[in-house]
Amino acid sequence: VNPHVKRFPWATNVTLYGCLFAAGDVVHQCASTAERFEWKQTRNVAVVAFGFHGNFNFFWMRFLERRFPGKSVGMVLRKLLLDQAAAAPLATSVFYTGISFLEGKDDITQDWREKFLNTYKTGLMYWPFVQLLNFALVPLFLRTAFTGCCAFLWATFLCFSHQTGDGTATAALTWLRGPSARAAQLHEHNRKSR
Repeated sequence: VNPHVKRFPWATNVTLYGCLFAAGDVVHQCASTAERFEWKQTRNVAVVAFGFHGNFNFFWMRFLERRFPGKSVGMVLRKLLLDQAAAAPLATSVFYTGISFLEGKDDITQDWREKFLNTYKTGLMYWPFVQLLNFALVPLFLRTAFTGCCAFLWATFLCFSHQTGDGTATAALTWLRGPSARAAQLHEHNRKSR
């Protein structure tokens, strides 16, 4: 392990987390084959990730370890349950409202109201497995970085959901199937928006 990671865990973890979140937006935009790249969108994702998600996760992981120390089955399950019941809804809410705020939307809660529940349910198909590995196997000083690496995929999904999706895994899988499936999905999204 790089000695800087142990010496500067906060800066290293938060920087990695923010960069991976921003990279998730870049991947989403590249895969979307948009006519032009929206750097403001990537900047907004990076601001939310650096400003909240990376910092929150860094201190949250430390809080959980202090409150429920060790890697016994009981302690890991307690951390996992609390993470999914408290941190996951908060992180999802901050993403949708934070991006909407930075975009200057009049109603910064609209995306959250429309997509939060679907996104949270989709996250329950992914994050419990990631965090189980995290709490059971990863040293505390690397947990935020590990979460950030796994959040790269999640950030790509969130950016898709924010721009054109509805927060469901089904919509994301349709998008991944290609342009014709995406065109049908976009048409359906626009029809519902009217």
